[in-house]
Amino acid sequence: MTSTSSGYKSRILITGGSGLIGRYLTSRLLEEGYSVAHLSRKQDQFGRVRVHRWDPAKGILDPAVIDGVDYILHLAGANIGERRWSEKRKKEIVSSRVDSSLLLYRKITENRIPLKAFISASAVGFYGSATTGKIYSEVDPPGSDFLASTCRKWEEAADAFESSGIRTVKIRNAMVLEKDDSALKRLLMPAKYGFLVSMGTGRQYMSWIHIRDLCEIYLKAIEDQGLSGVFNAVAPEQVSHDEFMRALSSNMKKPLLPFRVPSFILEFMLGEMSSVVLKGSRISSEKITGNGFKFAFGNLNDALADLLET
Repeated sequence: MTSTSSGYKSRILITGGSGLIGRYLTSRLLEEGYSVAHLSRKQDQFGRVRVHRWDPAKGILDPAVIDGVDYILHLAGANIGERRWSEKRKKEIVSSRVDSSLLLYRKITENRIPLKAFISASAVGFYGSATTGKIYSEVDPPGSDFLASTCRKWEEAADAFESSGIRTVKIRNAMVLEKDDSALKRLLMPAKYGFLVSMGTGRQYMSWIHIRDLCEIYLKAIEDQGLSGVFNAVAPEQVSHDEFMRALSSNMKKPLLPFRVPSFILEFMLGEMSSVVLKGSRISSEKITGNGFKFAFGNLNDALADLLET
């Protein structure tokens, strides 16, 4: 890959750069010699990269920010697990993903920016919240629930770039394993009282990926010019919730209680959002591995051991 006149490999703009994936990915890209900047709705952010302000809801984005950018990594989106899904919150979740994509597309086309690739996050929620024996792959249609609808609209917004001839990659993220700021941290919360506990039936599948593997998939999406379309970012080992919690118990050396939190309690506490916890199917990783990607943490015990020892 050729370097820019400033000595960097390429210039990369990340939306949602202050989030979990964005922070790790920023560090990884800087290690590789890329120039990285962030787009953020928040002001007065300081760090190792320059932060530019934008406001997708109001259509605010200074064209000077995207001038000279080679790649856009679009990770921005309201946190689906932050609070209950009221109708207002659902609209925020969708618009934060779709409106931001469309604003980027409009500014890129209006200003004729020769973008090398647009890489958008999505989620395995695309396939819907269901617990079945089916293994879902990228050729399967979207589900019919709220998360599936959100992911479909998210990806359709990214398709505008592809229609304009820009290489477009859509990465369907699984649950990200990271110790301090992820779903794993919430599963670990009972451990401070000396135990762990499963939820629901325990038969629901949990699609997962180590944060470092996820960052490497995004890096591959940048550097592999032959990569385009949709890819599941999910570890190849498929486990149920019970299997996940037993592995967590073993690695933490904390007992797993012999009973589970009943589904109706989580449904009462979380409402519709409880489906994220109580349901889940198996997701295939064959497409990304078939394109040459090798997982460093394809085994759950290895992933947990790495995260919990640090």
